[in-house]
Amino acid sequence: MQMIANSIQTQIVKQPDAGDAALRRSAQKLEAAFLAEMLKSVGLGESRDSFGGGEGEDQFSSFLVQAQAEKMVEAGGIGLAEALFESLKERNNGA
Repeated sequence: MQMIANSIQTQIVKQPDAGDAALRRSAQKLEAAFLAEMLKSVGLGESRDSFGGGEGEDQFSSFLVQAQAEKMVEAGGIGLAEALFESLKERNNGA
């Protein structure tokens, strides 16, 4: 019985907490949404006057901006996701 308990304890230590992983993904999604809005506010994704893609470009530009924001977060982002994650994790552990 003790051997099984030690094995389970070892597995728990080796595996990251699933709650932390979900919390980190949520924080990264929030950072990506924030970055997408910032990119939109500086004009990224707006159609050009010349050689633009017309209505098709206008309709799909938000997807491009969102994908670029997600890639920025994957590359490290601006640190917002990590700050949110740590704050939420601390709050969850204290509750």
